[in-house]
Amino acid sequence: MQNEPLTVDALIAMIKDRSDTERAKGWTRAGTAGAAAVKPLAAVMTSGDADREVALAARRALWRIVRYAGRPGGEKECAAVLPELQALLADAWPEALRREALWMISEIGGAESVPAVAACLKSSELLEDARSVLERIPGKESLAALNESLASVPERYRGNIAQSLRARGVALSEELYPNLELAPKPIAEKG
Repeated sequence: MQNEPLTVDALIAMIKDRSDTERAKGWTRAGTAGAAAVKPLAAVMTSGDADREVALAARRALWRIVRYAGRPGGEKECAAVLPELQALLADAWPEALRREALWMISEIGGAESVPAVAACLKSSELLEDARSVLERIPGKESLAALNESLASVPERYRGNIAQSLRARGVALSEELYPNLELAPKPIAEKG
């Protein structure tokens, strides 16, 4: 039935189906599958066996779960989905999935997500995404993580961290951390 929540097995079967219509039915109904579907969908999304359309359907399904959990009144689902998303930040998962999980966390995460996101600041591949996600997560915990990272990230990224801190209302020394928004831009040659 259309209004009944999908089981994880039924969802995965629909996502892997050869029919684009069946895959679409799966991902559009995925929200109610909940936290239990996060890792199985991530596995489908990153499987070398899955064709591109199946991987995209799995990605769409994951986003549906995140948005369903983040809806007003979805606090219980959100509390269950967040740890599953945070587990996708582990080094064992491919970089593209880890990046996607960061942005999913930025939609529904709070203070409980900050340690997992801040740990991604140590990855040169994920540093910019993690910085942006910390900028988006409200609260003193994410602000503290940005502050702490200012001294620990490679020097070439410190201006970006400073920009995130400024966006969060922190006043920083222009001498130590020049405002990148005020830096002169090269003039394009006419040609």
